[in-house]
Amino acid sequence: MSAVVIDAFDFCRTNGVSEGVTPVAEMTRLTKDCADQSGTISWKLEGGTSKHGFPQIRLSVAGTVQLVCQRCLTPYEHKIDTSTLLMLGKDDAHADEIEEIVDDETIDVIVGTRSMQVADLVEDEALLALPHTPKHDVCPDAALVKAAQSVKPSPFDALKGLKSE
Repeated sequence: MSAVVIDAFDFCRTNGVSEGVTPVAEMTRLTKDCADQSGTISWKLEGGTSKHGFPQIRLSVAGTVQLVCQRCLTPYEHKIDTSTLLMLGKDDAHADEIEEIVDDETIDVIVGTRSMQVADLVEDEALLALPHTPKHDVCPDAALVKAAQSVKPSPFDALKGLKSE
């Protein structure tokens, strides 16, 4: 990802908008959790001001990554589609103060900077969107095993016949 750097406070004050597409291969922390480096992440940043007067950024991230299913250990395609609201504090103390005033678990308060790396924000959001335990809804191999098991008669069925005689 070309190094997109924003002055976070100016970006919010001017209602800035920035968007792009980043290959997963360029996100080194994200690729550690992926089966391979294929895929892209599209992102959009929208600056503004909250109803409380604090600078805020809406960050939307969408794309597809390859993860390893923890049940069958095969790769599968995982879709990411998330949006979060980030309020900006000038420092840690100010961020804590904003959290107390806003008192909303759906809003993340972070420390903003005059040279904020957009790539880091995007990668952080993509990482947060990954499942704790990646797995298929239905594993491909598990479906075959279940089908084979449902056709095979139980060995106990023969014993039931002996008991009733």
